Amino acid sequence: MTGALSHEARNFRWLLRNLVQEVHGIRSVAVVSSDGLLLCGSEPDSERPGPDDPPPAHPGLAGSGRMDLAAVVSGLASLTVGAAQLMDGGRVRQTTVAMSGGVLVVMSISDGSLLGAHATADCDLSVVAYEMALFVGRAGHVLTPALRSELRQSGGGGAR
Repeated sequence: MTGALSHEARNFRWLLRNLVQEVHGIRSVAVVSSDGLLLCGSEPDSERPGPDDPPPAHPGLAGSGRMDLAAVVSGLASLTVGAAQLMDGGRVRQTTVAMSGGVLVVMSISDGSLLGAHATADCDLSVVAYEMALFVGRAGHVLTPALRSELRQSGGGGAR
């Protein structure tokens, strides 16, 4: 299906794939539209088992894929936007959830879309956040309604 994608969609996916491959500790990413739909994402590392690998030992993101990450990103963003409104805090730019087994970082993209990254607990959070901000700066302005529609129709894959 990649051959049928526009130049802009291929570039967007390339930027996202580069983020995942180049930033140490990022396990998976999801770009989610303002209405909560997955536009583009990657499978977590453990979603790509080898032929002799057993299934994941625990449930959650490691066994569920990019659709679950998109749902978590969308729900978390909705919660933080509501909290910011209650506290007169203005626009939410970034949300970070630190867990014993990993980190979830969610950033706003200019059109209301979201970029979420699930990273390992030992990642350098400042590097992850910096690289995500660079991605938002590079790709956010090209995320037009037409590109969002094309990415949604292509199934949300392609970052790995």
